[in-house]
Amino acid sequence: MDKNELRNKLVLIATRLFAERGLNGVSIRELSKAAGVSISMISYHFGGKEGLYSSVLQEQFSCFGHIEEINNADVEVLTKIEAYIRWIIVRYRNNPYLLRFYTSELTNPTQFFSLIVQPAIEKVFQILMQIVEEGILNNKFRRDLNPADTAFAIAGIVNYYFLSTSATQEIISHLPDRDEELIRHCMDIFTKGILHN
Repeated sequence: MDKNELRNKLVLIATRLFAERGLNGVSIRELSKAAGVSISMISYHFGGKEGLYSSVLQEQFSCFGHIEEINNADVEVLTKIEAYIRWIIVRYRNNPYLLRFYTSELTNPTQFFSLIVQPAIEKVFQILMQIVEEGILNNKFRRDLNPADTAFAIAGIVNYYFLSTSATQEIISHLPDRDEELIRHCMDIFTKGILHN
């Protein structure tokens, strides 16, 4: 096994273990045993358990960079918001452990929160606020909207859908074949509200 294969194997195994038990819940001995390598190999490739955890977080949150593509697309603001909602859904579908790292770092931050997690989340919210501000300036959205509160509301709808999966699976289907319906409903709630006109 070459260096890249070994490094990728360690990240893959560590992702599952850290997602299940957090940084402090997994020992370097468990990591080395699960990967079938010596502790010295983890130190060699990552500088230790914390370095491996940092690499896992970087990989998990690297998908947040896609928000730049959404923002830079030459489309109208509602299309950007729909692309954002679609991106959240794809992000969680393609990264099944991401939500665990996301919530764990938000509720019990490690030393890597301010280096990796917070900048990724801040970037998303800054771009969402820019999209809302663009909508206000172009008379697509109401002038009295607060861009920050609106960005949090948009993000909250879809993030909570995935966060509450275990608690709401008896109430609503969380299967991927329902994703387009979810996108449509989120857009309807965002653009039309819930009041009968």
